[in-house]
Amino acid sequence: MAAFFDAEATTRGVTVRVKPHYLADQSAPERGHWAWSYHIRIENHGAAPVQLLTRHWVITDGRGRRQEVRGDGVVGEQPVIPPGGAHDYVSGCPLETPQGHMAGSYGMVDADGGAFEVVIPAFALVSPAARRLAN
Repeated sequence: MAAFFDAEATTRGVTVRVKPHYLADQSAPERGHWAWSYHIRIENHGAAPVQLLTRHWVITDGRGRRQEVRGDGVVGEQPVIPPGGAHDYVSGCPLETPQGHMAGSYGMVDADGGAFEVVIPAFALVSPAARRLAN
């Protein structure tokens, strides 16, 4: 399954895997609008449950402009992930450039209520047009 994902990182037994997908039908390059979805899988390889409480994203467009997004949970949920379990979700990101990248972290708590941060690995957002220019 790991081969499906483009990026992954493990922090304290929690693995985050990411697969971005360019959304041609939601993009309008002639108006300076490009859109992506991204599939995230969060796997708990630890011996006790963990809960995702917060998210922090750093989104950088092709001009180097950074935007930070912080909030509770992911797509309206604060999932508890049991040992050996996983939580999948899909979200999206628009940019004003044909490429960029994202990275961040999740704020988690362990079974004892201890807070810790889990790395969301950096991943590229690259439109087909930007990919052609790079080759």
